[in-house]
Amino acid sequence: MIKSKTDYLFEASWEVCNKVGGIYTVVKSKAYIMKEFYKNYFLIGPYFPKKTMIELNQKEPPEQLKKAFWDVKKQGISCYYGTWDVDGSPNTILIDFNSLIAEKDNIKKELWETHKIDSYNSNWEFEEPMVWSWAVGMLLCAIESRLPDKKIVGHFHEWLSGFSIFYLKKCGSAVKTVFTTHATMLGRTIAGSGEDLYNMFETINPEESAYHYKVQDKFLTERASAQEADIFTTVSETTAIEAEKLLGRKPEVILNNGLTMRKFPTIEETSMKHLLTREKIREFLTTHFFPYYNIQLEHNLIFFIVGRYEFKNKGVDVMIKALGKLNTKLKKEKSKRTISAFFWIPMETHGAKVEVLENKNYYRHIKNYVQWHSQDILKKIVMDIVSSKTPSVRSMFTKTFLKDLEKDLIQFKRHGNPLVLTHNIPDEQNDPMLRGLREAGLENREEDHVKAIIYPVYLDGNDSLINLPYYDAIAGSHLGLFPSYYEPWGYTPLETAAMGVASLTTDLAGFGRFIETKISNPKDKIRGIYVLKRFNRTKEQVVNDMYKMMYDFASLSHEDRVKNKVVAKTLANHADWRNFVENYIKAHNKAFDK
Repeated sequence: MIKSKTDYLFEASWEVCNKVGGIYTVVKSKAYIMKEFYKNYFLIGPYFPKKTMIELNQKEPPEQLKKAFWDVKKQGISCYYGTWDVDGSPNTILIDFNSLIAEKDNIKKELWETHKIDSYNSNWEFEEPMVWSWAVGMLLCAIESRLPDKKIVGHFHEWLSGFSIFYLKKCGSAVKTVFTTHATMLGRTIAGSGEDLYNMFETINPEESAYHYKVQDKFLTERASAQEADIFTTVSETTAIEAEKLLGRKPEVILNNGLTMRKFPTIEETSMKHLLTREKIREFLTTHFFPYYNIQLEHNLIFFIVGRYEFKNKGVDVMIKALGKLNTKLKKEKSKRTISAFFWIPMETHGAKVEVLENKNYYRHIKNYVQWHSQDILKKIVMDIVSSKTPSVRSMFTKTFLKDLEKDLIQFKRHGNPLVLTHNIPDEQNDPMLRGLREAGLENREEDHVKAIIYPVYLDGNDSLINLPYYDAIAGSHLGLFPSYYEPWGYTPLETAAMGVASLTTDLAGFGRFIETKISNPKDKIRGIYVLKRFNRTKEQVVNDMYKMMYDFASLSHEDRVKNKVVAKTLANHADWRNFVENYIKAHNKAFDK
């Protein structure tokens, strides 16, 4: 392992103590390993009182920082210091930037004059991180003056913190700067619009496209940050190519995203967790489907997708079409196998559907009634057995018990098809997922072998239906599906594999590109992590390939599915932060070598 040349490392992100997206996971999960290799490691984020109360354990700052805090206090900026309540308890500075808001127009003027960043029509979504990031630059200049002769690095994530680099240039700072883009704003926007991003690179005019899509402020900030930083980095080979074409600079270092694998359960523990949490998911399936018709749950596999609602970027369009083909195939074969396909994709919701809640309540009433009488029933069964009698319905259940259950079952049973959508959402008829499922013939009819469930709420363990936290829901499943078109890295297939569950990613995802080199035999039916080829493939080819992968998985024996879990867990270990931290050290050292 190479040695760091850095005396002080300050890593700034809008998502420090402020969960917005995937960078929150990046920053918090690697904190413990950064502390191991950097004696003076500090994270910097925005101060939001409610979040700070939950995430930051406040304490007295060291003397040099205290003096710097006083310096910026004179300029109206307040700093809060403590340790972030995550693994490693990293030292953290949160900046209250409210007093600087009055200066936002002057900052925007300077950005235009110095870096030609057009933010004339920008809204608060742009201005808020701009003001915070400007304040971060002010603080780092103050810290530098209090730490003479120390080698200091400022590491900035995404355009939201890039303004700090501009301020450091403005104040003539010697702080070395490293900028990381996790996904280019323009690339994500173009991919999400339906255009073929990867075939546009040779002809695209990035600035024109940015104005066309009205993301010029963020694009120009991102491009200037990449150009002005001492070292430019990104999170995957895929994004490196994209960044070079769109931002005009080739990243010097790839900073792959990892996880702390020691925090995840062992393969033995995941097997136990699978059995427990699968039963909770099966209980939900019982409440959701059994009022209409029965499913043989012992032959049912649980597939899922989880993540942001980006219909094309996340490959939801491809997944739905592939599931439609799988449904047709299983019906044609008259297979015993059924698939429950969960779309755990958060959306704006207005409560669970009344029908879904009623089904759960009727089921719960039946279950509670049986449990209430369970001791009497158990006694009768035991007495029959010890009396050498064969237990019978007549001996186990009284007429009153059966009559009451019959009344409950009448209420429990329904006509029609189980709902595809569990919650009320705005404009259901025009929702792309619902429309795609209808077009694919996935409407939860009794004869359908693929059952689709759009479950548009966060898995926090308290959603009133499945009531499982995110990782537990993954553990209870059999296969995670992440057929992304645009995915700079992609934590979800990695997290799924870390939980000992097989997953599918693509060669357009950064993680997919990385893990593909670690799979010993890509054609083996037991791969643990399946990499779907999307680069230079037509949508029809991708759909067909994904359908075949899912069909092959659905055809595996129980023993082979268990082997798949072991392989998935083993592959995930390649993405442990301990294997990636050296890349950070290289990036910071390169900044001093420049």
